[in-house]
Amino acid sequence: MTTATLPRPAYRLTPQGVLAGEWTKFWSLRSTWITTGVSAVLLVALGLIASLVGRSGTGSDPVSLALSGSTFAALAVGVLGVLLAAGEYTTGMVRATFTAVPARTPVLWAKALIAGGTAFTVMTVGAIVAFTVGSTLLDGASLGLGDAGVLRALVGAGLYLGLVAVLGVALGMLLRSSAGSIAVLAGALLILPGVLMLLPGSLAEAVSPYLPSNAGSAIMALHTSDGSLGPWTGLLVFAAYVAATLAGAAYRLKKTDA
Repeated sequence: MTTATLPRPAYRLTPQGVLAGEWTKFWSLRSTWITTGVSAVLLVALGLIASLVGRSGTGSDPVSLALSGSTFAALAVGVLGVLLAAGEYTTGMVRATFTAVPARTPVLWAKALIAGGTAFTVMTVGAIVAFTVGSTLLDGASLGLGDAGVLRALVGAGLYLGLVAVLGVALGMLLRSSAGSIAVLAGALLILPGVLMLLPGSLAEAVSPYLPSNAGSAIMALHTSDGSLGPWTGLLVFAAYVAATLAGAAYRLKKTDA
């Protein structure tokens, strides 16, 4: 008597399963807690210090003072994204990850969603705290969350910094090196604007608004200054940079080995 052999069912992780797995890995890393905490402290502490120092200044803008730490916070959340993505290549865990998720790109989307969502939430709360507390330190500050442009600038700071975290993930998956990805991130956000100053004045003025950091940070400005992009236009330009980097990372994931 022969026994029929039943076909073994194919097990496949659902997108929800991939997201849950990446979420578990994300919060189990000590670097996650450190970089998230550092980014929040930088944003809030530097914003409060700027508000305290500028308390007697005439015409001080409470929003720009509260967001004085956004440049350093951007570097911190970018590093958060890089470590989440490139860290697996350093440890070799990426092979196990791609064995469980052969399609590969769902891993990229899950990491980007987790890093971006976490950074957006933490940084938005931090921006509101820095503004609310910092406003009490300013002499004669009259702006509140309900005033025109204030909430847009503070939530926009969270959106911009969330996109920076996604950019970090994309660079980490594209370059597969933590050091290299952080160097490119720092160069794009911090060094490139300084290098632009070496160009002729008219050319620098034309290009400057479209640099990644300048375009993205336009959303945080209470008022649009001459020569800069509008708040939402600037954010869309920065989002295009992030999308292009994600596309490059997705292409490399599909076409090359881990």
